[in-house]
Amino acid sequence: QVRPVESGGGLVQPGGSLRLSCTHSGRIGAMGWYRQVTGYQRQWVASTTSGGATNYDESVKGRFAISRGNADNTVFLQMNDLKPEDTAVYYCKMGVVRLGRPVDWLWGQGTQVTVSS
Repeated sequence: QVRPVESGGGLVQPGGSLRLSCTHSGRIGAMGWYRQVTGYQRQWVASTTSGGATNYDESVKGRFAISRGNADNTVFLQMNDLKPEDTAVYYCKMGVVRLGRPVDWLWGQGTQVTVSS
């Protein structure tokens, strides 16, 4: 029951792209991405079900794409046309599945995304 590991954050200019990834050693069902700016509550960004259905917050719709890896233990967030207001720490949330049932929700430790010229 260790934390998922995130990567892919960094500094990018407005209009640029980043691809975040998050992986866990166990099998994952539902997965999601959230972001948090200092002084604000953590905000849901995107999610995907165990069946691959996706949903997005309006602020990123059309620019971000969430996807899951073939092994069902990895989630990606492709971020295009990044804007300064996308700057935040991005966290993945993963639903661990055991014996066909969700048994735990795990948060990654976060990866910083900074969009600035």
